[in-house]
Amino acid sequence: MKIGIFGGTFNPIHNGHLLVAREIYQAGELDQIWFMPACLPPHKNLAAQVSFADRLAMVRAAIEPCPEFVACDLEGRRGGRSFSVKTLQELRQLYPADEFTFIMGLDSFAEIGLWRSYEQLFDLCHILVAARPGFAGDLQELLPVAMADRFCYDADALKLCGKSGFSVQLVRQTAADISSTEIRNRIAAGQLVDEWICPAVATYIHQHKLYRHSPAG
Repeated sequence: MKIGIFGGTFNPIHNGHLLVAREIYQAGELDQIWFMPACLPPHKNLAAQVSFADRLAMVRAAIEPCPEFVACDLEGRRGGRSFSVKTLQELRQLYPADEFTFIMGLDSFAEIGLWRSYEQLFDLCHILVAARPGFAGDLQELLPVAMADRFCYDADALKLCGKSGFSVQLVRQTAADISSTEIRNRIAAGQLVDEWICPAVATYIHQHKLYRHSPAG
């Protein structure tokens, strides 16, 4: 099975996340997409002190109508800092027959050289980089210098092919200017966010009184 791993804090999950996942799935490359909420993201503080359990519950509520989407609690069960390399290593051990593709935004890929043991990530899975339609840069130029000689560009497939057998591919996505930070700020101010999150997530936030006191972060 070909599985896409879509990680993030999902604090909260919003329509922009779902749009990216639907477009990637509909491209026909994957059998499922697993939403992977981070337990403790290593590169930023988790705003509003919303628990992993609440963020996972919101993901489950948002994707419930979509059988091709799966909520994965692996990083919450493991606990501690959520390092992508460690997650992919564990997934490879648990599901050796499956093929994984790590989904990330262009901004994150541009900073991947700062990630812990990032070199190993290129040997564990395919990487799919989601960029806005206007992006006209060269994906190869964004590779860390240490990785440059391990990839060559396949112009026909529009992807970087690595010596490990895994690839890095750019996929242009529909622009969706939705910010989790802005959603939290608006909820804290008592404003409506119905156009940015699905009804099931809005109901969960209301019932559990999330984001009412700490909009920053």
